[in-house]
Amino acid sequence: MISVEEALAECLGLATPLGSETVLLAEAGGRVLVKPVVASRDQPPFSASAMDGYAVRDVEAIPGRRLKVVGEAPAGRHWPGTIGPGEALRIFTGAPLPDGTDRVVIQEDVERDGDRITLGRNLSSGHNVRPSGADFVVGDTLAAPRRLSPADVALAASMNAPRLSVGKRPDVALIATGDELVTPGEDPAPDQIIASNTYGLKARIEAEGAKARLLPIARDNRDSLKQVFDLAKDADIIVTVGGASVGDHDLVGDVAADLGLDRAFYKVAMRPGKPLMAGRLGKSALLGLPGNPVSAMVCGELFLIPMLHAMMGLPGRARPRLRAELSVDLPANGPREHYMRAEVTPGDGLPQIAPYSVQDSSLLTILSSATALMVRPIDDPRRRAGEIVEYIPLTPLFS
Repeated sequence: MISVEEALAECLGLATPLGSETVLLAEAGGRVLVKPVVASRDQPPFSASAMDGYAVRDVEAIPGRRLKVVGEAPAGRHWPGTIGPGEALRIFTGAPLPDGTDRVVIQEDVERDGDRITLGRNLSSGHNVRPSGADFVVGDTLAAPRRLSPADVALAASMNAPRLSVGKRPDVALIATGDELVTPGEDPAPDQIIASNTYGLKARIEAEGAKARLLPIARDNRDSLKQVFDLAKDADIIVTVGGASVGDHDLVGDVAADLGLDRAFYKVAMRPGKPLMAGRLGKSALLGLPGNPVSAMVCGELFLIPMLHAMMGLPGRARPRLRAELSVDLPANGPREHYMRAEVTPGDGLPQIAPYSVQDSSLLTILSSATALMVRPIDDPRRRAGEIVEYIPLTPLFS
């Protein structure tokens, strides 16, 4: 067996970057920006009113001052004149500030009578003006590489970028294996179960901005496996689920070898997920995940997601770890790194973390409830409540 760190390095070695493509801004959300966006104008492009009110000269913003209103400026329309002494301009939020003014008195602080206004006795503080270039100026950039959040897309739009250069989306072929599996919606026999792993993996892959396709379930015989592998031959990554252990019906490794698999490793010192396999099959990277549902999803998080990142142009690296205070006592860990399903809650300082008491790798209900994977190193000693541990968050995108 190799370590988790060594296995990840081997997986990332198989993850060849796919290059870039140009997409419309409206289609760029969630994609990986690989070329910086450069602002072609200042934002705001002019000094603008931040409030509805009256544009005045700051030296005339005196309680009780009477001024003549000489015009009006709605958003999107520049008033062409210059405001002189004793004058004011009715102005609305977002409108360009007229020449000669440097302050907006909000309408709540003004009494108007025809074309005359009287400034109130308690004027609000601040000039209520958004200076030109306050957000960004020509030449400022939205840096790459990065996953494009909704806020990033809005910023690129403000920079007047109608198209963005993004990493190509990896095509992932998902193969569930086993005579015991049926597709959701079918009527399983008493000795069959419903395939779930590939559906969860598909959702996770697509949440990262890659493409995933579900191939027919491969049965526990060589001909069926070869037929389904043939359907996957053009994929960037082939992910098999199950059939990679050492039982008499675990044929994935042997069939893949017959088809030319250059295997990088088999078996990792971790739980859940020991029977993990990776290598190259033709033009595709191959990742053979364990069949137990939690094992498949945890290994997908630790190995498949970093592979996708590397292919799309992000740094290929381990999932980030955070620190929390353990809220329960734990016995010593054994010879494999343990990724324990856990719940994280707010604390006075660091957050609190509590692993679930049952860690069976077949229990999807516990994984569905978990908010973190708490990491126990190999041969980690007994832990007491209050000690600091590391965890990998299981959080929604852009949280």
